[in-house]
Amino acid sequence: MAAKSNPFTFLTQVRTETSKVVWPSRRETMISTVMVMAMVVFASAFFFVADMVFAYVMGLLQGASF
Repeated sequence: MAAKSNPFTFLTQVRTETSKVVWPSRRETMISTVMVMAMVVFASAFFFVADMVFAYVMGLLQGASF
């Protein structure tokens, strides 16, 4: 069983650990945001085209007589 600790001690430890975090700069955040948006647009376009091709091929196969 884990040892129970004082809530104030816990908050002090949290503050100490949070001060060690290296936060990204505004420029890094903007670059990351633009890259994520670009990848979302690229993935959306790719899956849209793949879906259209798949639907077209399935339409051809369903219309074909065997």
